Amino acid sequence: MKRDLIVKKVKEIVIEAGSRFRPDQIKAYEKAIAQESNRKAKWVLEQILENARIADEKKIPLCDDTGSPHVILEIGRKTKVLPGFFHWVIEGIAEGLRALPGRPMAVRGRPLERIGQKKGLFKDPAKMISAPFIVRPKEDEKIRITVLFLGGGPEIRAKTARIFHERSADKVLTEAAIWVKDEVKNLGCTPTVIALGIGRTHMEASSLMLEAMSKGNLNRQSEWEKRFTDMVNESGVGPLGLGGRTTCLGTFINIGPLRASGVRIVSARPCCCFEPRRASTFL
Repeated sequence: MKRDLIVKKVKEIVIEAGSRFRPDQIKAYEKAIAQESNRKAKWVLEQILENARIADEKKIPLCDDTGSPHVILEIGRKTKVLPGFFHWVIEGIAEGLRALPGRPMAVRGRPLERIGQKKGLFKDPAKMISAPFIVRPKEDEKIRITVLFLGGGPEIRAKTARIFHERSADKVLTEAAIWVKDEVKNLGCTPTVIALGIGRTHMEASSLMLEAMSKGNLNRQSEWEKRFTDMVNESGVGPLGLGGRTTCLGTFINIGPLRASGVRIVSARPCCCFEPRRASTFL
């Protein structure tokens, strides 16, 4: 597959991820609106859905915080990856950020200067380069590229930590729900979708959490995903903290391979009301 086509396809999914609700998101909001009895909460949910409709229609960002791009590549067993492929994906992200447009948020300067933002920001939204790619093998002969946009608010409230499992999945997930509920009340941009990754190391748990966001579907929730959602909804935070039944729309849980150990590493991210912002394409 040639460079121009790859760049074009990646550019398209960058714009789609940043400007469009998925069908399962729309259905989840419609269901929440129908079930919400709190008048203020119901109004917020309706406004978020209307915002998404306008963003899709005009191909403009769902949120002012257009987020940091994260890329997940799934590469088929017999697929030949051409020289330059990864660079073409990066080019497509840059073109998509300029076209969306992305918010100029990339910090200028050397490493220590970037920490303190001493040199200000780049005006070019394409300077918001992707986080390191996650690359996974798959069985067919295609390449699947998924782009996620992660906003700043949920990152402030996200957490990766060890939990002593005591030979109980219920213990791990219930403890995770306790600290997620504590963070959600300070998130601001609820309703949330919770993404959870459970693995052997902090790196693996974080990767599993990102993959949960890339594959999760609000129309298909496991028993434990439903239970986790119910526990977060018990907080009564509601949309934008105004109370009501709808603090959490759903949960995506991704459990990786585990090792003999007394602890499980859990990465939890309370996504904002527009997330997970994602789109995929096949090559």
